Amino acid sequence: MKSIHMACDHAGIELKETLRAHLEKMGYTVTDHGTYSKESCDYPVFAHALCNAVEAEDVPGILICGTGIGMSIAANRHKGIRAALCGCEFQARATRQHNNANVLCLGERVTGQGVALDIAELFLNTAFEG
Repeated sequence: MKSIHMACDHAGIELKETLRAHLEKMGYTVTDHGTYSKESCDYPVFAHALCNAVEAEDVPGILICGTGIGMSIAANRHKGIRAALCGCEFQARATRQHNNANVLCLGERVTGQGVALDIAELFLNTAFEG
């Protein structure tokens, strides 16, 4: 069974729920680090929780906020994290192939759900070229 970690802030909860259901249908075991409501929250708390888990378990993660920018900044403060903000499929493929990114960052307010699902699939199914 494939594992993945997910987290979001209040501005990314709808996309997180849609993406989580999609990944579970694909056979992933999803560990959800929150948030669980649209109540305003401090996004770095959730980014750090996810990054600690990704570093400890060596599995990928997905972070979602309004634009994806805040989550990517917070995530990249961790030594073992290579977080990439992706807005299209090409970026998702390239960051896995060339940068070996282990955390995908998405922006719910700037990326449509269908595109976000495609980005996540490419991110998870593309291997690092070395």
